[in-house]
Amino acid sequence: MTDFNQVPNRRRSSNSIKWQYYPKDVLPMWVADMEFPAPRPILRALHKAVDHGVLGYELPSNALKETVASRMDKLYGWKVKPEAVVTVTGIVSGFSVAARIACTTQKGVLIQTPVYNEFHEVKNNIGIPQLESPLIKRVVGNILSYEIDWDVFEMQVKKAGMFLLCNPHNPLGLIFSRKDLRKMAELCIKNNVLIVSDEIHSELLLDDNKFTPLAKLSAEIAKHTITLVAPSKTFNIAGLFCGFAIITDNELRDRYEKEVNHQRMHVGSMGLIAAQSALSGECDGWLKELRGYLTDNRDFLVEYVTEYMPQVRLTVPDATYLGWLDFTQTGLIGSPYEFFLKYAKVAFSDGKLFGASGEGHVRLNFGTSRKLLEQGLDRILKALKSI
Repeated sequence: MTDFNQVPNRRRSSNSIKWQYYPKDVLPMWVADMEFPAPRPILRALHKAVDHGVLGYELPSNALKETVASRMDKLYGWKVKPEAVVTVTGIVSGFSVAARIACTTQKGVLIQTPVYNEFHEVKNNIGIPQLESPLIKRVVGNILSYEIDWDVFEMQVKKAGMFLLCNPHNPLGLIFSRKDLRKMAELCIKNNVLIVSDEIHSELLLDDNKFTPLAKLSAEIAKHTITLVAPSKTFNIAGLFCGFAIITDNELRDRYEKEVNHQRMHVGSMGLIAAQSALSGECDGWLKELRGYLTDNRDFLVEYVTEYMPQVRLTVPDATYLGWLDFTQTGLIGSPYEFFLKYAKVAFSDGKLFGASGEGHVRLNFGTSRKLLEQGLDRILKALKSI
């Protein structure tokens, strides 16, 4: 059994962005990595490589591609050939490559806001238009949920070269239904729009929720889809920068690989080694325990906010370790991110980074020990009472 209540002191023992960016009296609950050490099989594999002593260039092995393909079959019954797997330096670089081959100054990228802040950087990095299809917010009590605005989506997809889907959704924790996935895909195919599905959080399922890759729904959908996966969030090895693009269509994959090579996106040997261990199945016991712990943390967060801060609204995520909190009904004037940084000494991800509809919201990372989560919530509550 893994004791997720025991976490290392990352402020003293690492150069963590999460823990070094803000002053020492600030509790960081922002960057999307967890406080937990990676599973022991991954650490053993990395130690073995270091002990070998020679850290030269490495290429992605056929065995690694076979491992990725095998995991898709094991988890979802999605049968892909190993040659369909393209190794990339991460999900962000993965969808940036896709934008370079699919978008133009006339045909941009379509996103569903509020959404992962790096989605908003594609337009700047590539120099293309950004199209938005804001998700519709629903409120019941103090619980938030979101759904697709189909009229807006259908209008905007006609102007796009690429639809960048986040599923499970960051920061909302939403898992889109098969029905919604199919409808989005059909509208993209009808309008000759490439689908790029960021599925990096697909193994961080809470409760007994299930997940289906978009491309598994049909061969026709797969033909028009680039699926992006990585072990980085699931097994807390994001700093090793290794991800995978699964592309079943030969012509699309050829175009994608040429751009990857053009950008010289070489994955470091440690990332390749860690990915092989992570996706082999030998860490799945650890992952099962992690999901249970994260589910309990999610429940603790929702119960705490509902009982002590009923004016604060929040999501109940189906996946990820990310909470989305709405402070627009609290009487708080200005940015909640700035307010809590100053008066609670807690650093969140600022909601406005996820789109205009994120104003007045923050993203909270509950992938931490219960003690640190409770400490952060206590600080928030005390600061709110001072208004």
